[in-house]
Amino acid sequence: MGVNGHAGFEAVDACEHFFVITAELGGPSPIEGTETMAEAMMTHSGAFETVATDEDDTAVILYTSGTTGQAKGAELRHRNMRDNALASEALFGADAENPDTYLCVLPLFHSFGQTVCQNGAFAFGGTVVMLPRFEPVAALELMRRERITFFAGVPTMYWGLLGALEEDIDAQAVAEHLRVAVSGGSALPVEVHREFEKRFGVTILEGYGLSETSPVASFSTYGEPARPGSIGVPIPGVEMRLVDSQGVELTDDGSGSDVIGEIAVRGHNVMKGYYARPEATAEAIDADGWFRTGDLARKDEDGWYHIVDRAKEMIIRGGFNVYPREIEEVLLTHPEVSLCAVIGVPHETHGEEIKAVVIRAPGSGLTEDALVAWAKEQMAGYKYPRIVEFRETLPMTATGKILKRELA
Repeated sequence: MGVNGHAGFEAVDACEHFFVITAELGGPSPIEGTETMAEAMMTHSGAFETVATDEDDTAVILYTSGTTGQAKGAELRHRNMRDNALASEALFGADAENPDTYLCVLPLFHSFGQTVCQNGAFAFGGTVVMLPRFEPVAALELMRRERITFFAGVPTMYWGLLGALEEDIDAQAVAEHLRVAVSGGSALPVEVHREFEKRFGVTILEGYGLSETSPVASFSTYGEPARPGSIGVPIPGVEMRLVDSQGVELTDDGSGSDVIGEIAVRGHNVMKGYYARPEATAEAIDADGWFRTGDLARKDEDGWYHIVDRAKEMIIRGGFNVYPREIEEVLLTHPEVSLCAVIGVPHETHGEEIKAVVIRAPGSGLTEDALVAWAKEQMAGYKYPRIVEFRETLPMTATGKILKRELA
């Protein structure tokens, strides 16, 4: 990441300073000709003057992950960050009298790590155990040794933890102290959810949000039975609804079929706007304060939301709408499929064809043709992937989200 950041710095004339933050604060910079943050700070006095701020002033600018397009800077107010962190009390019983011990494996420059693992922990006197880079075996060892009670990660991290159990890790020693497990960042596969609960005895609480929503917008209800595949209900002080392509709210038509629409969010968590991007801000937030997320979902009879997919990732094959997440969920039930991502690729007659990029389970001899034939038996004719590509790894962001735009 440092090397990539330095390459960007070198390419932009307007950038004047570049510092490297190293895991060992006293260590040298790994990039020749650059200075570490510690080295730069040592030459300056620690004295400073405070600056009065208003709760509507900008606190941070967090850049969206750019998994499907160009990243934009979400400008978040102090109150956005404060209220989202304090929501921990209502969501999973955060208590300053009995503070949790958090394992932080998420980057603190990202809204998930910054709000949930940093601000949320400090708001209730919690302890934060830092792991510089997510490595499943190291994470499990820290969870056991430090008696971690709270773990938050993206779906690929939970997938990694389950895979690490093959390394003779004692899951029970981890589960003995683990009180809360939270997943966010992208949709958690149902199979991963069920297997984690089976192995660790802890129900993963799946939440939903974006950098633009500070990030938490909805959350599973703590203490209630798991609903794998659901992102829960809006958090206190936040509204959610489903809208059509014009932003008009969708309602159940009474036919019994699930109504699928784009999630719109309004509340204390919605950003001020995109930094220096007024047109993008106006496109995302309407005059009534509703932020359109770009995520498609349905709502069940109890008001719980279920993510269907990203609107931009929907595949249109021969006139039929195909949601990649639905296909991924089915493929993950195959015993020799460890992880997968489904995308649409151009096709002369169908418009788009369905392609699955798959990581096989260790020792698997599964072939492309065999997986296509199996998938054909599991789902409708217009849904199953005609193209399968096996890979050893999938491209991911620094936060562990799969970069589908790099798979085509």
